[in-house]
Amino acid sequence: MRFYTKRRKMPSITVVSLIDILAILLIFFIVTTTFKDRLPQLQINLPESKSATTTASQPKKAVILQIKGSDQITLDGKPVTPAGIPAAIKSLQKANPGCSITMQADKEAPFGTVVSVLDALQEAGIKNVPAVAKPIAK
Repeated sequence: MRFYTKRRKMPSITVVSLIDILAILLIFFIVTTTFKDRLPQLQINLPESKSATTTASQPKKAVILQIKGSDQITLDGKPVTPAGIPAAIKSLQKANPGCSITMQADKEAPFGTVVSVLDALQEAGIKNVPAVAKPIAK
């Protein structure tokens, strides 16, 4: 006596549904990702000022000198020492003639460091350096 045995199909993975899930995940990650142009190297807490105003536009090429603490000084995003500031500024002025320099000093930056940076700027031939301050929120 022969019994009838039912033939079974070979198991297979349906790839179409996996491709749909992958496409949905890809769209989700693209939409939820935040795009930022440039992340600052130093987080600076600017001091508040009563006479500070917000400007609508910046000069064509502004080089930013940032001071945070006594050991974190950056010029146009590159770390420098107070002794190396004059040479760095002169090389920047040769590369970009007519560029302006703006200073951002942290609220907790030591006054001695700010004075040494201002002395280095004066040694480099920079007379007036605008300092950035945050307007008082009303």
